[in-house]
Amino acid sequence: MMIHPQYDPVALALGPIEVHWYGLMYLLAFAAAYGLAWYRSTKRDNWSTDMVSDLVFYGALGVILGGRIGYVLFYQFGEFIQNPAYLLKVWEGGMSFHGGFIGVMLGMLFFARKYKKNAFQVLDFIVPCVPTGLLFGRIGNYINGELWGRVSDGGYNWLMYFPQAASFDMQQLQANPDLQELMTEVNGQYLLPRHPSQLYEAFAEGLLLFLFLWWYSSKPRPRMAVTAVFLLGYGLSRFIIEFFRQPDADQGFILLGWMTKGQILTAPMVILGLIMLIYAYKNSVYDWGKQSAY
Repeated sequence: MMIHPQYDPVALALGPIEVHWYGLMYLLAFAAAYGLAWYRSTKRDNWSTDMVSDLVFYGALGVILGGRIGYVLFYQFGEFIQNPAYLLKVWEGGMSFHGGFIGVMLGMLFFARKYKKNAFQVLDFIVPCVPTGLLFGRIGNYINGELWGRVSDGGYNWLMYFPQAASFDMQQLQANPDLQELMTEVNGQYLLPRHPSQLYEAFAEGLLLFLFLWWYSSKPRPRMAVTAVFLLGYGLSRFIIEFFRQPDADQGFILLGWMTKGQILTAPMVILGLIMLIYAYKNSVYDWGKQSAY
């Protein structure tokens, strides 16, 4: 089994200026979204490079503001009530996909109103570019050694020891002494083998979802269908991978003894995506291609 390399969180230091890996992943995510959206604009009527610049700007703003606000409200609401200034402490980390997703939706609605487009025309255009951001974000989680997976005794050769989880491993050992046979000493710390769930998410929610959405959206689809497939694809991937991801220490299993906060927030996405997909094909409004209708 592998040991997490414990990368230096600083990717580049130029004197007093430090570029952190996680920040770099955000820059790569926005750059990838812009490049992909620009390419898509060359294949669609009524889209320009100036519009793409505005679109990515509103999307980036939605990700950053929505991601932070969502994290605080969904996962640290008690801390926020005690200290509202906690919302501004971005240097302490903490971003939520679901909050970022809501932020992006609001940004896209603002963009659609500005350019007098149907909201789902905008969403169907941009969502195939979103999974690359998820890919880079999960790689950033892995580099930081955070959001590690659950303990496993499966003997898979890709399981990993996370030194960052040492104190949590000891707590789990105290709660379940049978885990002692799995524990290994690494540089004076006793660690348990865990799933590298950040990489699972990078692969499923990032790479695979991107490839499928890019293919699916390359052909005329009914308005709303591409957005629906994104909701379904992300929702199912996240819900399944949560079974391999260690629940947040301050959250645990909060419903039925096995559901995590991530699954509770993700399940409605699957239901909504399915309803939207059925409605899209029933309504059959096409925004481009031979069956175009506006």
